[in-house]
Amino acid sequence: ARLSGERIVEMVKEDLRPADIMSQKAFENAIAVDVALGGSTNTTLHLPAIAAELDDVDVKLDLFDELSRKIPHIASISPASENHMIDLEKAGGIPAVLKVLEKKINLDVITCTGKTLRENIKDAKVKNPNIIRSLDDPIHEEGGIAILKGNLAPRGSVVKQAAVAEDMLIYKGSVKVFNSEEECVKAIFGGEIEEGDIVVIRYEGPKGGPGMREMLNPTSAIAGMGLERVALITDGRFSGGTRGPCIGHVSPEAAEYGPIAALEDGDIVKIDIPRRRLDVELSSDEIKDRISKSRQPTRKVKGWLKRYQKLATSADKGAILKG
Repeated sequence: ARLSGERIVEMVKEDLRPADIMSQKAFENAIAVDVALGGSTNTTLHLPAIAAELDDVDVKLDLFDELSRKIPHIASISPASENHMIDLEKAGGIPAVLKVLEKKINLDVITCTGKTLRENIKDAKVKNPNIIRSLDDPIHEEGGIAILKGNLAPRGSVVKQAAVAEDMLIYKGSVKVFNSEEECVKAIFGGEIEEGDIVVIRYEGPKGGPGMREMLNPTSAIAGMGLERVALITDGRFSGGTRGPCIGHVSPEAAEYGPIAALEDGDIVKIDIPRRRLDVELSSDEIKDRISKSRQPTRKVKGWLKRYQKLATSADKGAILKG
């Protein structure tokens, strides 16, 4: 903490500002480390939102997918494995992860130390190759995040592919649709969800929630009930430690009259993570017709939350305010 405080004072004297550090290449490095560690779906909200405040930086969902195709998954952290962050630190920490990735990242970016990333990781070493793997021996050939698009998510959706079992990467089933997290949890504990179902929770996005709550209760309930072959799709978000085929951030969200608002119980949805597809077996005319007849749930909010509801963008934009 003392060193951090001293460095902050030095940065003021050097006139080294956040905007000098947070460049396009620096964001790409951040995403590279994220997907190499298995990925948190929440970073696909936070990083685009931060980037939107900066000039000459453009971080879209497609960038996560592009980098995840190039950067392998080299370290797994709890709950995806028995290793915890302290184990990663003992194995060499983030500097060692960056050292492994050095041929795939931007080394000449300036950092908060006042030095380049290349200088910062010059002496970094992997102390435990069982925790931080090499590029030649990754856990998965691709990084942890995948962006799915299709007629159910024209602007994208997010899945932590590193946490999805091999036999669930391509999955097809009928949906059971809920208009809130609470409705879904009640159905799970009521025994209404069966193996093979695809659970859909909508109107939980930035506008619909409002606020885009974390769908931790449904994912925990599904796991707690021992339902191993149940997929979950939502315009809401998940915990960074999501496991299984949980697809979130579906954009446009239901409250913006996105295709997810057209779904009805029994519709057939196909998830194809390798091909990055999320589709419902409906024609575009059927989707438009259903949306025109749909009725959005009324959620009474006021004050700042009401203002946010009116101004919020969908998750593909980082759920930031329009302006």
